[in-house]
Amino acid sequence: MAFDPVPRSSVSDHVFGQIRDAVVSGDYRPDEALPGERELAAAFGVNRHAVREALRRLQQLGLVRVSQGGATRVLDWRVHAGLDLALSLTRFHDTLPVDTLVRDMLEMRACIGVDAARLCAERGDPAVRAAILRAVEEYAGLAPDLTGMGEATIVLWRHIVAGSGNTAYLLAFNSLVAGALAVGKVPPERRAAELLDVAGHHRLADAVVAGRAPDAAHEARALLTAPLTAPAAAPRREARA
Repeated sequence: MAFDPVPRSSVSDHVFGQIRDAVVSGDYRPDEALPGERELAAAFGVNRHAVREALRRLQQLGLVRVSQGGATRVLDWRVHAGLDLALSLTRFHDTLPVDTLVRDMLEMRACIGVDAARLCAERGDPAVRAAILRAVEEYAGLAPDLTGMGEATIVLWRHIVAGSGNTAYLLAFNSLVAGALAVGKVPPERRAAELLDVAGHHRLADAVVAGRAPDAAHEARALLTAPLTAPAAAPRREARA
């Protein structure tokens, strides 16, 4: 396939991004050999060091297998890549070429959040419960500022996920909140139904603090699945407790 020459200011980033997109979109199939370093350098109009650095990063993400003295072969990213494939893009304000990725990450977020709320209701200690009550009041006081409320809910959910006692959930949460879900900007308007549901957040906090695990899971599910069903640009409305 043809590659576009890239600006000299960030040549490795651009080489990396274009090859990554070609692999993820299927222009290069699993086990197919990429062109050699010299050929890639000529195609991109860069030096071989930039190509070598890009290939190293692609290998770290599970997209290719680099063989010393042999061909660099494409791996099946659905088998070998991890969540860091998406997360590595945040500092470049880039997105994976997967149409459903925002939806997919929101679905993952909902799954983790629902179970974390249930577990926090069962396991959360008094300090965590007190922090949740403080966080939900701080969030409610920001209505109807969607941006501020969005930042405040991260604090609230961090207490809930930490209170679940599940380290894997906590690490996934850290990944999901990095760089606006790490898959491109999800505008607050997309989450308006969730963020402006002050009463729902109060019900969630109350259920967790009271130790009502099924109710906590129910309220978390109602909040976190709202962005999956709401229109992309939901109208603003006043928040009511």
